Amino acid sequence: MIFCFAGVAWAEPTNITVRVISKDAKFIGTSMGGALVTLRDAQTGELLAKGKTEGSTGDVNRIIKEDRRRGYPLSTEKSAKFSVTLNLDEPRLIEVAAYGPLAQRQAANRISATQWVIPGKHLTAGDGWLLEMPGFVVDVQEPPAPLKLKGTPQIVELKANVRMMCGCPIQPKGLWDADKYEVKALIKRNGKLIGSESLSFAGTTSQFAGTVEMKDPGIYEVIVYAYDPNNGNTGLDSATFMVSK
Repeated sequence: MIFCFAGVAWAEPTNITVRVISKDAKFIGTSMGGALVTLRDAQTGELLAKGKTEGSTGDVNRIIKEDRRRGYPLSTEKSAKFSVTLNLDEPRLIEVAAYGPLAQRQAANRISATQWVIPGKHLTAGDGWLLEMPGFVVDVQEPPAPLKLKGTPQIVELKANVRMMCGCPIQPKGLWDADKYEVKALIKRNGKLIGSESLSFAGTTSQFAGTVEMKDPGIYEVIVYAYDPNNGNTGLDSATFMVSK
């Protein structure tokens, strides 16, 4: 338990639990480095508390497989969270923000929300203060950066690891079905978009691959994105390389 002091006289301890859940997946916890959580007074900007979510990604049956009912928490006691006690002497309009996952910073997003908090009125029931983090963790592995190639044309291999923000795996017919996501590389040469190439599941969990032909010398950027057409969830990563004559 972390104690922070936001006020002086007649302050009442007020417990707050913050959880961050990956869009269409599980909680962001220790396995992904957690999410950095900050609590501020939304009216003054005063920093009240900060820390990381820690714990497990949660119960897959409760989060994904079971039908959700009103008031039924998605979390269990071990589900990743950040807990804090603020000593409040008056109602505060508090902004909570989360940034992560910290173990994959190229994919990290930030999300925030505000709520009035009354001294002594805890925010811990159910899932506590729950934030939903959009995105995919996309990690371009091929081509490695920086890469210098000589001579044209060049066939360049494209490989990317794609996971949910909680680290959950993607594979055909899995809970997160590779066949339902669009994974594509946008190709830019000297800052101008020149084409795109689809990446296919590469036979190993969360791995997607393809190839692209570079016909002219220049500075190339490959932007790999993952997109879920069912809910608009999107994530990306990029790599740059050079092709000379």
